[in-house]
Amino acid sequence: MPTVEQYDAIVIGAGQAGGPLATALAQAGRTTALIECEHVGGTCINKGCTPTKTMVASARVAYLARRAADFGVRTGDVSVDMARVRERKRAIVESFRTGSERRIAATDGLTFHFGKATFTGPKQVDVACVSGDTRRLAAETIVLNCGARPAMPKLPGIEDVPVLTSTSIMEVNEVPEHLLILGGGPIALEFGQMFRRFGSRVTIVQRGPRLIGREDADVAAAMRDVLVEDGVEVLLDTSATRVATSQAGNGGVELSVTSADEEQTLTGTHLLVASGRTPNTDRLDLDVAGVRTNHHGYIDVDERLETSALGIYALGDVTGGPAFTHISYDDFRIARTNLLGPGSATTRDRIVPYAVFTDPQLGRVGLSEEDARADGRAIQVAKMPMSSVARALEVDEARGFMKVVVDAGSGQIIGAAVLGIEGGELMSMLQIAMMGGLPYTALRDGVFAHPTLAESLNNLFASLK
Repeated sequence: MPTVEQYDAIVIGAGQAGGPLATALAQAGRTTALIECEHVGGTCINKGCTPTKTMVASARVAYLARRAADFGVRTGDVSVDMARVRERKRAIVESFRTGSERRIAATDGLTFHFGKATFTGPKQVDVACVSGDTRRLAAETIVLNCGARPAMPKLPGIEDVPVLTSTSIMEVNEVPEHLLILGGGPIALEFGQMFRRFGSRVTIVQRGPRLIGREDADVAAAMRDVLVEDGVEVLLDTSATRVATSQAGNGGVELSVTSADEEQTLTGTHLLVASGRTPNTDRLDLDVAGVRTNHHGYIDVDERLETSALGIYALGDVTGGPAFTHISYDDFRIARTNLLGPGSATTRDRIVPYAVFTDPQLGRVGLSEEDARADGRAIQVAKMPMSSVARALEVDEARGFMKVVVDAGSGQIIGAAVLGIEGGELMSMLQIAMMGGLPYTALRDGVFAHPTLAESLNNLFASLK
């Protein structure tokens, strides 16, 4: 029976919420144990934002190189060295991760355990350490930041063929000849466009009627147009029914799909599953601690991020909320405020922005037009194509449009979607206006430097009365 090591707090998972919170608790004088079973930094640094956006940047360089003639620049043949792309990605990930590891190691009062944690009591966990020994830890405050992982669909034959996930696809050492992608969300779109630009033939199979299903129909349609223009094949309202090894004997895959019009078999060299994620709660024995989960396995929390068990909190993707790094980090700030002070921070009325790093980017915040109308809101909608933006034309990046939803009574901005060059940055300007309670007229009449993307907001709102 291992000796129980007593701490003031235990944090399980060193992601974008758990790592900073463990450090903050220790710096405040709370003896803290931080447990991580895979890598410091969580999905964002190791398998998500950092590596994917690094590879997106490489793909954009290839795209611009092929378009050089459009700008009056002559280049030779463009080829992609996937090994070098991967090397660059690995180096940046390693730099970010080791920086986080150094901060943890330098924090007095913080003990790091590398291993898998499971609950053995309401406020007690065992850690099966990578070193081979088992440690038993206890604390009155326990925080779960254990994240999620790619989910596998229940598709006949899926276990019999080589399948890529959003993690493993970033380790391929050559450009796939024909990449099949299951899913139509941000992960599918980013990788689809990326590998098309690297030189792959790409087919996206989306079960629903539109890509990025949370978006308005016009936004989803415009995104599809962008991908199709880039040479990506997009199949909507199409369900996968079976997958098998290619009969050609080349190690590829055959994906059987069905739609309203036909049944067909797609043959590709690689298959990427990008159709969802599943929480890492099945490894924790949460029932022992009295922590309740929903039918998908995500942890139920209140607006202060406390679980059904008093003194146990959950942060980040494992709660089933918006799975974004910035939300996970805000969860950290809420927990820090409430655990280290008299604060009463909550997730109530939190503005949730996000960006899809296709090219052009999609930046989104607040209510969509469809959601606002479904809520019965009296609204005005300002919409303008990027082809009306001088700066976008100057750099020959005029695809997409801007769309803002405004409350008809107050003139307050309640939502925005920007599919266009630097769409995430333009969306953030609109979010700042929302945070500051500025009416749309403040942006309509504002003086912005010329020629910038920001000045497009003058013309965007000019049509509203």
